[in-house]
Amino acid sequence: MSPGTRTRTERLDALPFTRRHGRLLLGSGIGWALDAMDVGLISFVMAALAVHWELSRTQLSWIGSIGFVGMAVGASVGGLLADRVGRRQVFAATLLIYGVATGATALAGSVAVLMVLRFVVGLGLGAELPVASTLVSEYAPRSLRGRMVVALEAFWAVGWILAALIGYYVVPLGDDGWRWALAVGVVPTAYAVVVRLGLPESVRFLERRGRHAEAEAAVRSFEESPPIGRAVRTPEPEPEPEPEPVPRAPAEARVDGAAESLWSPRLRRRTGALWTVWFCINLSYYGAFIWLPSLLVEQGFDLVKSFQYTLVITLAQLPGYAVAAWLIEAWGRRGTLALFLVGSAVSAGAFGLADTPTQIVAAGMALSFFNLGAWGALYAIGPELYPTTARGSGTGAAAAFGRIASIIAPLMVPWLLTGGGNPLVFGVFAVSFTIAAVATTVLPERRGQALEEV
Repeated sequence: MSPGTRTRTERLDALPFTRRHGRLLLGSGIGWALDAMDVGLISFVMAALAVHWELSRTQLSWIGSIGFVGMAVGASVGGLLADRVGRRQVFAATLLIYGVATGATALAGSVAVLMVLRFVVGLGLGAELPVASTLVSEYAPRSLRGRMVVALEAFWAVGWILAALIGYYVVPLGDDGWRWALAVGVVPTAYAVVVRLGLPESVRFLERRGRHAEAEAAVRSFEESPPIGRAVRTPEPEPEPEPEPVPRAPAEARVDGAAESLWSPRLRRRTGALWTVWFCINLSYYGAFIWLPSLLVEQGFDLVKSFQYTLVITLAQLPGYAVAAWLIEAWGRRGTLALFLVGSAVSAGAFGLADTPTQIVAAGMALSFFNLGAWGALYAIGPELYPTTARGSGTGAAAAFGRIASIIAPLMVPWLLTGGGNPLVFGVFAVSFTIAAVATTVLPERRGQALEEV
């Protein structure tokens, strides 16, 4: 079958993994890693400010939460903008916003100024994450889509490890060590230019906007790119020049051309389940990891030792992603997500009961492994649940709802610590992971299906 008789999305689905896919994954992944680095750094900054500025638990909890308020707003607005002005445009703009704001936080002289700037940082972070996963999923070959999105999410672990390294080596240098750590955040500002020039726009978005020449050029750039690995592709004949094609109406679009509601009878069960998983996983992840260095300090470890343990625990994120990336295509999206959520629940309970350095590190590494593997599976599932007209807004809305939990989580930790210490804190997180695992059973399994088959 020649390119002229297949839709562009069918041609993309049939491709092997090419160098162009690799550049897309790397380009999006670096932005993802920089996001994670910023989020991770604030956990080390909180621990340092508790010592240098003598801040209370309440003040620290607000510093940890305010960025997620911005992320909730950014995720919702970013998803809507991605469906209207394009994935690439929003991706680059969000990198610019949070990069500049993060660099500015290094100059903050008070808690109030720091919180305002963290809110702006959150706007950029929240809008970028669902947009990047949507762009990668729309270019990924059908047989590799889940694995590519999990690979993208694995860059989060790279960024968090960078944050842990900066936290361990830079933050303890002195009273202003945390400022130098945050100053690294200006890196995304320069990278935004690279993103804008180097990444392709979504073919599906271009077709919906009637920009068929650009869509065709984007598809051809992937078809002409050499495959990576053993895949061998037989060249297909060039089609004869023809008038501007009229795109085939996708099965996912409504007759009137309007985007289908996320709460339509067809989509509402999956939307409700996805929102539940997003809420629960955000509550547990950010409640645990934003406070982790501070909790270790409160257990009697000095600043350097708590940062060292956090670094070791963080390293376990990478194998978690690797296992999830393999299982998600070999076993399926839903089963992989449920497995890693159950593992997260057990690990959270174990961490709450740990009282020796060995137990703390072992339970923390297990929590990192399972929790970040669950994140990878969740990001792979989201874009597959919605039609193109609602894909950006669907994933963005779920992320935005999840950010409500990430706002609550850092605020609730001090109260839970007062009421029952670490066992109560991590017991609540274990219950939250369990609820998410149950909600996962409602999600449809879409391994091996085209994005249009929603």
